[in-house]
Amino acid sequence: MVAPHLSPHHGDPPEIARHKARLRERCVASLRARDTRQDAGVLTNLKILLGSQLFALPLPGAEPNGGSAMHASGAAPPAGASGPGVPYAPVIAPQPGRASAVVACVWPLPHELDLRPLCHWLDLNGATVVLPETPPRGNPLVFRQWRPGCAMLAGRFGTQVPDGPVMQPDMVLVPLLGFDRAGNRLGYGGGYYDRTLAAMPHVARIGYAPSTQEVESLPAGPHDQPLPCIVTDKETLCFD
Repeated sequence: MVAPHLSPHHGDPPEIARHKARLRERCVASLRARDTRQDAGVLTNLKILLGSQLFALPLPGAEPNGGSAMHASGAAPPAGASGPGVPYAPVIAPQPGRASAVVACVWPLPHELDLRPLCHWLDLNGATVVLPETPPRGNPLVFRQWRPGCAMLAGRFGTQVPDGPVMQPDMVLVPLLGFDRAGNRLGYGGGYYDRTLAAMPHVARIGYAPSTQEVESLPAGPHDQPLPCIVTDKETLCFD
């Protein structure tokens, strides 16, 4: 995950910032104390979802003619729809001139859910994987191409960054300290993903977290970027 420093988002009103800080402490403790066997379920559900989005892989419960549970109109499922057989719309296609879709993943810190197996799976299936570089505070993330075995450089806040070219993602997988069932997310407080997603409004974004990171309700600040889809070890949540 990016920028694991517990500091309030400068754009939040004081009351919201204080509320987030209290929730952040609780969510960090929950993430560290989780049963890491949950992580395999998150990775499985991400593969199912991304397989339907990027590679046209068959879904559990697919129709005999090769169709899926996606609405015929191509619209997203209703808010709160869940389960590994419910794809998230719209289907992602690479930008013109690209050989494959570019998917932004995350290189984990020791206590975080490890997406590295997913990075290898995406690469094996023909996607281009990029990882975030954390710039000075106040700037959006920069994404650099990752390949298996590539050189990794030390980044800010203990992160690692691939020594690869800068690329624009088609899809961003967003790590969550906490989330609620309205699509609100809680990060470490640096505002990096909020700035990044605001700067790329047409890029698909999918949040992911163990189900233990769900909270009843998260306060939303003026710059927070809600997510249309959140994947956990138990379900895939899609929101209007």
